[in-house]
Amino acid sequence: MSSVVDDMRGRVALVTGASAGIGRQVASGLAERGATVLAVSRAGGAGAAFVEELRRATGNPDHRFLPADLSAQAEIRAVAAEVVRQVPRLDVLVNNAGGFFPRRTLTVDGIERTFALDHLAAMLLTLLLLEPLATAGGRVLLTTSLVAPWGRVHRDVQLRRGYNGAFAYAQARLGNLLFARELARRVPASAVSINAFDPGVVRTELGQGPGFLNFCIRVAQAGFGREARSAAATALTLACSPELAGATGGLWRDGRRLATPRAARDARAARRLWEVSVRLLGLSEEELAPLRRLEARRRAAGP
Repeated sequence: MSSVVDDMRGRVALVTGASAGIGRQVASGLAERGATVLAVSRAGGAGAAFVEELRRATGNPDHRFLPADLSAQAEIRAVAAEVVRQVPRLDVLVNNAGGFFPRRTLTVDGIERTFALDHLAAMLLTLLLLEPLATAGGRVLLTTSLVAPWGRVHRDVQLRRGYNGAFAYAQARLGNLLFARELARRVPASAVSINAFDPGVVRTELGQGPGFLNFCIRVAQAGFGREARSAAATALTLACSPELAGATGGLWRDGRRLATPRAARDARAARRLWEVSVRLLGLSEEELAPLRRLEARRRAAGP
């Protein structure tokens, strides 16, 4: 695969989890190439200062910070509404925010936090932004994990009994792959393309909490983790390369498309996850209207 095209001038990109780690490097790379970046991260963190850095470094005053806790559906909806209000088109959406939680906790919406943040947040934000994405022939990216192929969609996706942080994380990251393939099946790639990328083991803030599993993550990061800048290279290529226009439904690592893992080819699991997710997100018919229009376009175009 060729190197990333340099010129992203005139394009708008939204990156979640943009204040640190892979998200920060992807946002910086897009800004360096001329894109206007909408950076989403928690209020009170480093997001506002990071956007000021981008403005100074690039001379572009239009980079914006959008504060949000993406585990809360109301805040995701508020961000999406603000984006739709501010920009008529969205060229790139990078769903990068995520976390690992060794103990089961619930979000403000009463949903298990790993599932809510690592899977549902990306799905909701993507569906709410389909209209500006389709206007631009936009590209959607999902940060997944090397553990995704070992995940499975549990009968109870919220793991109310026998919670295990590793199982919850693997399920959510498999959810990224299943969502990418299901959305790619439903909408024309010429309107919106969607791909997941596996950055490998990266030295980021993931795993900084207490507990044995977090300790194992830190050991792996120290032993063979890569720098976030290196891990972001594939995402930048997927976001920017003209050669990849229309590439959709894939899993990518180190600049190349991988064979789809068996677990991500399970159409039955994909449909069930989609149905459960739509219900947990409480998506209204109005919110689903852009998806319905794109689905109709896909059906009209034929197989």
